[in-house]
Amino acid sequence: MASPRNERYVVLGLAPARSVWFDALGQWAMSATIPAEFVKCVSADEVRARLASSRMHSAVVVDASAPGFDRDLIDASSRASVPVIVVANDHGPRFSLGDLGVSALLAPAFSQAELLDALEAHCVALGRGDNLPPIVDDWTESLWFGQLVAVCGPGGTGTSTVAAALAQGFGFDARYGGQVLLADGALCAEQAMLHDSSDLGPGLQELVESHRLGRPGPDEIKKLTFDVPNRRYRLLLGLRQPEAWVALRPRATDAAIAGLRRSFQVVVADVTGDVEGEKECGSGDVEDRNHLARVLTAQANVTVVVGTAGLKGISSLAGLIRRLVRSGVEQNRILAVVNRAPRHPATRAESSRALAKILAASGIELALASPLALPERKVEDVFRYGGLFPDALVRPLTQAVDSLASRVADTARPLASPERVAPGALGTLSD
Repeated sequence: MASPRNERYVVLGLAPARSVWFDALGQWAMSATIPAEFVKCVSADEVRARLASSRMHSAVVVDASAPGFDRDLIDASSRASVPVIVVANDHGPRFSLGDLGVSALLAPAFSQAELLDALEAHCVALGRGDNLPPIVDDWTESLWFGQLVAVCGPGGTGTSTVAAALAQGFGFDARYGGQVLLADGALCAEQAMLHDSSDLGPGLQELVESHRLGRPGPDEIKKLTFDVPNRRYRLLLGLRQPEAWVALRPRATDAAIAGLRRSFQVVVADVTGDVEGEKECGSGDVEDRNHLARVLTAQANVTVVVGTAGLKGISSLAGLIRRLVRSGVEQNRILAVVNRAPRHPATRAESSRALAKILAASGIELALASPLALPERKVEDVFRYGGLFPDALVRPLTQAVDSLASRVADTARPLASPERVAPGALGTLSD
């Protein structure tokens, strides 16, 4: 249906230099041969800035080979309720419309009629407020997700060791058929060193990059991991440098986590204990840096928080638990662990009481009242020679995580996505 004369489409455009369709669309708009106003953008950042402005837009038309075209740009458009139309050819990246949330696909040599058909089918001409863009199914919806366990803690508490031991425990569990992954999601990734990996990649960066525009299958994802046969799990290497977090775009990172959970029965993630976001500290850059840790801990079936005994250790453990709860982690999904705990029962009980008292002052009550105490074990030779972690370390850890996970009703938690609302379900303006 054609738009009324007083309406026109306001279209944002993004394409590489000297794109034929880009110039042609501009000429059509300038000559008024199509009812559209064309706004040329020189970068993806300019597109995001215009979408975030108070001005309304009808569509974003973007070349598939344009720098900066990825899930995050599509997500920014979706948040602004602006459909995305992609101009693609056989030489550009391959992707699925439904997976990315793209509304329409055009050939590079599209005609005026083809463009108008796409605009009329998916976009809203400005001047009317009773039509909204269609809801696009979110790419994160899935029928099944594997279990996710996040392991974090202050530096020097043995977080990476606990994560590896937990992965070994799940790896030997027949219920999971060896489909267990140890993923290094820490800013200062050390699992490569602890596993004596001479390879720099592939790893987390390549995994996130593969999800910028695509949705790799389980076989493709597993090719980015390394087998640790004696412990019966696979390893995903982490960032090669802490500064490489800038390459982890938020929506591509979310897609990568969902891809891991679709590919493995259990994902054990070694995570940095930094989870502050813009709400807590007022910095969007800090939230972007901590996005991976925030998503992993918030979406985990169980979040294992590792600390040590003593005045400093218990205080740091309680502080991290408070920050996790403030960032959105549910209290009943947190398992506190005191690593290298003292042998004497009275000393252990004193640590438990101190932790409970500090958390109670913040209104936090964990599902398991007492933290899990792991004994002192020399594990450096285990990493040095690639051996197995002692059963005294692995068994209580695995049992505690299983016990806490069984208390949680929804064992598979998909990433948050919008919910459809039936017209009229929320009432009317008169109500």
